[in-house]
Amino acid sequence: MKRVIAILLVMLSVFSFAFAKGDVEKKADDDGLVTITFWYNPAIVEAGSPPDDWFVYDRIRNELGINLVLSPLPSSATDRDVKMNAAGAADALPDMMSLRRPVMVNLAKQGLLAPVDDMFAKMPERTAKMYTADSLAYATVDGHVYGFAPSTGDIKKNEGILIRKDWLDNLGLDIPKTLDEYMDVMRAFTYDDPDGNGKNDTYGYGTFIEITSYEEGLGRRLDPFFGAFGVAGTWDLSKDHPGLNILKPEYYDALSFVIEMSKEGVIDPNWLSQKKDDFKANWKQGKYGMMREQHSSYASESNYAPFDKNFPNGEWIVIDPPVGPNGDSAVGVYTNINDGVIAVSKKAQEAGKMDAIARLLEWMAGPGYYAIGWGEEGVNFILDENGVPTVNGIPDPSKGFTKPEMQPLQQLKGLAFYWGDAELASRYPSYVTAVSKKPMSALTTLREMQSKPWIKQAGVDLLPLPSADLKRFYEQSVAEFASGNKVLTPESWAKFIEQFKALGGQKWNDDGVKTATELGILY
Repeated sequence: MKRVIAILLVMLSVFSFAFAKGDVEKKADDDGLVTITFWYNPAIVEAGSPPDDWFVYDRIRNELGINLVLSPLPSSATDRDVKMNAAGAADALPDMMSLRRPVMVNLAKQGLLAPVDDMFAKMPERTAKMYTADSLAYATVDGHVYGFAPSTGDIKKNEGILIRKDWLDNLGLDIPKTLDEYMDVMRAFTYDDPDGNGKNDTYGYGTFIEITSYEEGLGRRLDPFFGAFGVAGTWDLSKDHPGLNILKPEYYDALSFVIEMSKEGVIDPNWLSQKKDDFKANWKQGKYGMMREQHSSYASESNYAPFDKNFPNGEWIVIDPPVGPNGDSAVGVYTNINDGVIAVSKKAQEAGKMDAIARLLEWMAGPGYYAIGWGEEGVNFILDENGVPTVNGIPDPSKGFTKPEMQPLQQLKGLAFYWGDAELASRYPSYVTAVSKKPMSALTTLREMQSKPWIKQAGVDLLPLPSADLKRFYEQSVAEFASGNKVLTPESWAKFIEQFKALGGQKWNDDGVKTATELGILY
């Protein structure tokens, strides 16, 4: 950690650095351009890739001497992991790629990624805006930094529990607070025709499997129910009883509650197999009465528009997560690091593309910042008196950056955004819905979600990861219990825990506690 902090201080001491367009590259195209292939994680999963005539391509060619070739990654984190690991095994990685830390660690240890320690000094503006000692440590493997992991800035805790208030009103129900009340409302939303259409086509809770290294098991979408038992997330980082939550007796109780939800039929029976796109489509089609969702994925104009069109009288509100038998309550856990890491392949390094990649990333944080984040100035946005992008006053309102049709122009915004206040204000502008004429604000929704109970776990990203076999056994077994394919009893659970420990679970637990203690991240 000391080395990482020292690296950051050195990088931030560099006040200026410029690349000449004529920098020598070992491999350039016949036209003099350096081609950089980039597998990116789309900022908006429903939107397509930037068009072939995207003006940013021309700017990057003209200003940087780079031919940028983009390929979108799957929306599912699991599918992205599979694709990246498969590409690594086939020695077919692109020059740049978006990936999660577990995959980054795997590829780095195989010698397939280039260390990027020296690149930060070549990107002073980007480094100052985006990278902290924590984010550098997150991307460090065996003493070297292997990727660019931006801090979350002021956008942490950006998910929350949403509920259909119009359904509550239709059925004469109060906002649920306890687990029992949650279950009662979910039953009513499933079986009492809350939308009044006379059809059995609704479910109390919408979910899918979305796992991160610090939200194992059934993932973040069901974490509020584990939070009610004090076992949200992968780890317990309390000084009194640190360790893996799955080894705690309360985990059994939390899983039992989820199994009850499944048995009661209050969850879509396809929840274990459906993807993020399916989940988003279902709530927009009015199938769910409650869900844990990200603020922008719910409230941004382009995302909310289909729901508004389908249900102009519909109304979602943010509520507190359920309170468990011992008074525990949490939406989930949060860290200060963005889960996405931009890595560079070893092949790109060997081809002499490191300087070009640094030019590109620095440009995105500097001269290209507005183009990457909002579109073309004067067409998709203008800057107000405070330097904040706005659609007010643009020649053609249909081309405003907030419109769904303009989303492909913003697919790389994650490479430019550092989540400052002005950025958040422009990124999540207030608006009035097209059909229901309802005032909406993703930023207001974010602040409301952030005010709910959460468990801070700064540094959890640095804890050891399970082996691939242990991770697979963990996730498959928990899913089988949750689905009923395996009957959960004290005896079957004890057998599972025994197998889990024997496969390396006990060592993973002990190593994690040791690392957390050494890093000083127990609270």
